[in-house]
Order: sequence, then C-alpha cells, then structure tokens
Amino acid sequence: MTRYLLPAATAAAALTAFPAAAQDHQHHEGMEMPAPLPTPAPAPTAAPADAHAGHDMSGMPDDDGGQEFPSVAASWPREGNGSGTSRLPRMGGGGHNGLHLMTRDWMVMVHGYAWGTYTDQSGPRGDRMASVQSMAMITADRDFGGGTRLELRSMLSLEPAMGARGYPNLLATGETANGVSLVDRQHPHDLFMELAGRIDVRVGNGSLFLYGGPVAEPALGPSAFMHRPSARYLPLAPISHHWFDSTHISYGVVTAGFSQRRFQIEASAFRGREPDERRWNIETPALDSWSVRASWEPSPRWLAQVSYGRINSPEAMHPGQDEGRATASIQYGDGGFSAMIAFSAKDRMPGPTLTAWLGETNWNVAGGHNLFGRVEIVENDELFPDHADPLHDSVFRVAKFEGGYAYRIPLTENVNLALGGSVMTYAKPAALDPYYGKPLGFTGFAKLSLGD
Repeated sequence: MTRYLLPAATAAAALTAFPAAAQDHQHHEGMEMPAPLPTPAPAPTAAPADAHAGHDMSGMPDDDGGQEFPSVAASWPREGNGSGTSRLPRMGGGGHNGLHLMTRDWMVMVHGYAWGTYTDQSGPRGDRMASVQSMAMITADRDFGGGTRLELRSMLSLEPAMGARGYPNLLATGETANGVSLVDRQHPHDLFMELAGRIDVRVGNGSLFLYGGPVAEPALGPSAFMHRPSARYLPLAPISHHWFDSTHISYGVVTAGFSQRRFQIEASAFRGREPDERRWNIETPALDSWSVRASWEPSPRWLAQVSYGRINSPEAMHPGQDEGRATASIQYGDGGFSAMIAFSAKDRMPGPTLTAWLGETNWNVAGGHNLFGRVEIVENDELFPDHADPLHDSVFRVAKFEGGYAYRIPLTENVNLALGGSVMTYAKPAALDPYYGKPLGFTGFAKLSLGD
C-alpha cells in the first residue's frame, strides 16, 4: 500500500446528471430536526446554497445535542440523503430545492437543469465538442402516519440526443457505442435514470426501509457524482466513474436497510450489466448481483461510507468477467465548503485488481463566486480495447487534475444560472506519450437550473 500514500495525500488536497430526490427536500444545512415525525407541510423555498457563504457556521451544532431522532429516512425533511439510498453530510450545502407543490396528501417536487458545455482537449486522442447535459425530476412524498412514509421518484435525461458516443473526456473508459468500447469519451446517461419508490417504517430510534424499482441505484459506493455538492460545478464526469458510481443507473434494484440519525446499513440485489448503447428504452430488469454498504455520520459536517459489491458481468465487451468492487469515502460539508476523498478497488474475476483515488471540492468563496477542483489517480486496462494492439489489456496508472471557477446568478426565486469554466492537465507513463502527447484541456459552461 505504500505506493498509494502519495496519491492519497494528493487527492486529499484536492449533471450530466441531477441531484437525488431525497437531497432535493433539504432545508438549510444544520437546521435542527424535531424528534416526532410531523405531518408533511409545504417546504419553504430554500435560499440558494451560495447564500451560506460568509455566514459564521462555527456556532452551529456538530452533534444532535444527545437527542435521539427516528432516522434521516423517516424525518421530514430528509436532510443528508443523496442519490438512491446513499447519504451526504447534513450540512453539506445541497440546497437542491426545486419547486414544491402540495396535492392533497402528497408533496410534489419538480427540479431540473440544462447544462450547456464546450470542451476542447488536445493531443492525438483529444477532441472538441459542444453538448447539452440535461435532467428533469419529479418526486412525490406522502406521510401515512404512525411513522410510515412513501416516496415515489422519477428522473429523466435527454442526453441520449447527443449520440451514442457522448462527449470527449480524455482517459475515461466504460460502456460501448456502435458496438465498440468507449475510450476517451463519456457516455450519455439514459432517458430513464430513475423510476423507483421507497417506503420507511419507524422502528424505535430508527427506521426500516425498502427501496427499488425497474431503474434505480443499489447500495454501492458514495453518492453519484452528479449529486455530490463537492462536484456541483465540475462540468465533466470523473474518469474514475466506473470505479465508484457507475451502478447509479441499474435496471432492476431491491434494497433493504436500517437507518438511524448517525448510522445506516443496507443491502441490495440488482442487475450487474451496465446500460447498453440503446439509451431511450428500459432494459429488462434482473437481480443477479449484490452489494452491502454501511454509512456513518459522526457529526452533521461529516459522512463516511464503506461498501462492497459482487457485480455480474458488468461490461458488454467482457461478458464472462465479473467484478468485486470495494469502495470507501469520507465527505465533508459546512454549507459553503464541500469536499470528498474516496478510494476504490475493483477486482476483475478473472483479471487484475485495479484501484482509483478521487478527491474533489467546491468552495463558495463569497456571494455567487465558487472555486472547484478534482484530482483522480486511476489504474486502467481499457485504454487500448483492440485485441490486436500490443498494449491491449496493459494496466496504466494515469491521473487527471482539474480546477475551475463558477459564478452563480439567481434569476428568480427558483431559477439560477451558473457561468464558469475549468482547465485540465494529465499525468501518465511515458509509454502513452505517442498516443496522447502532452494534452491539456479546457471547458466552458452555462448551467441553467430550477432549484440549485
């Protein structure tokens, strides 16, 4: 493990997607929750997440004052919930509140964004492209009394319209387009990103929950990158996506767990095969893989998770190869500053064990001004998918460094515009120089959102 100490220290220094339904119900970070389970009422419009900048948060509580709560899942609002059933620091600056409506006994939330980007990445394998990442979500919550609560979720994207090859993303690999492996590209998300439901039943000081649906996210890894406050304005997907959170769109998921205010343990059965390149349809669900995850919240600013999954034949180009994936992550958030450091090891069965380190952060400096960055160090054996290539299946340790700035402009009470950009540089073995040269990259973007 000694060869990972330097990457770990480096990472620690450091929409084609859309925030999770549960996270979208957050109030201001750090607001203390009442112990009883109240009847849901229309959630007040939350102030923009950037409004926390400049506030003195040192006086906010780091604990729950010794008071027991039913659980994050069985409380209203669901502070600290991320994508699927994952959790985030409750003071992490989510602020994705969208538009809330009351329809009889149901609380309905609508959220969405269109994220226009232009990226230019140099070198022999580089490319340039303008694209639009998009997302729309409608969720509905209902309290049935007696500590029982139901949530229905839908999440959609028009990213399939950008084409099967997605957008340029040097050193990224995973999934296919036109029958071949995608390399140095990020695949678009499917039209259906989530069609799922969750029911919680209070049990003592916690709750039992059941989650799942034909399109959902199993209990594996940290919250998906597009839902993490630390990645709020990072315009491109991580090159480590298929080490940490590529299962966030799985066709067929059933998850059961127990949740308390500070702790959650859960297990999932799900379909291991990644989505195919026909991204407008719903694929046949299956339950051929499994995962377990434990999450711990020592204080409202911190969240740690460890997870393991046995994934059945995840990649279409390697139909007989299973994967054992282990992840661990620590996240921090105080409303104005969010960060995460994470480690993953995926054990190909048969094949090598490939590791990845990831560090990312978003800092609301003042007003609408944000600085953000990401560091990734990945062992990858898919950069040369052609079996005739002498470097086919060779493992290369590569790194990507990205940093940028975004300015967030509130247009109306619920609509915001963020303008910004980032620069990228890379580190790789000399053996890759003939193929990649010494690439640099930049990305500019305009993110129009309902909610965050």
